[in-house]
Amino acid sequence: MKLKHTLAALAVTALATGTAAVGVAGTAAASPTQPVTTAATTLAASTSTAGSVRLDLTPSSDQLAKCMPRAKLTVKVALRTDKTGRDVFRIEGDNLPPNRDYTVFLLEQAGAPFGAAEYIGDLHANAKGKGQNEFDLIVQEGFASTLVNGQRVRVDLNRVGVWFADPKDDDFCLGAGSPVTPFDGDNEAGVQAFNSATAVALPAP
Repeated sequence: MKLKHTLAALAVTALATGTAAVGVAGTAAASPTQPVTTAATTLAASTSTAGSVRLDLTPSSDQLAKCMPRAKLTVKVALRTDKTGRDVFRIEGDNLPPNRDYTVFLLEQAGAPFGAAEYIGDLHANAKGKGQNEFDLIVQEGFASTLVNGQRVRVDLNRVGVWFADPKDDDFCLGAGSPVTPFDGDNEAGVQAFNSATAVALPAP
């Protein structure tokens, strides 16, 4: 796994509507472990002020939620781009599956097929399932850009997703042979573990 703290979006993918965005392709359709996010999702605890935002991430599927019922993952963003040229993105976890690395992305869509994606950093959970990291990057004004039918299209990246960095790290819940996804620097990761589908979107500019 490679640490990456500020990257451009990773590849060009076609969305179900036929439009394209710069990003990493997820699974083509919903699966038992990676359901498509819908607008009817209930909002979880989240707060936003003029200078900061907090998101409580939740497991990405019911199956994962049952396997890690006490897991907590919180994102706090200090919005400082106007003053310092970057925001501060802090992620903290407790009761996570221990001794594992996780990859952290800004996303167009919280759930599959994810749309545009930006790999912003990594999170390590120690033997007690605790972990934290802090990234300096532009969050509030973060976006991907691509050409669609010759026209420049902007896609805001205001959702968050966290993946098991190693394909074997989700086997404790999903069993051997669970999907291998491209959401790591070496192009091999497990399934999405957490996302912000039940939280408000990060503030757009």
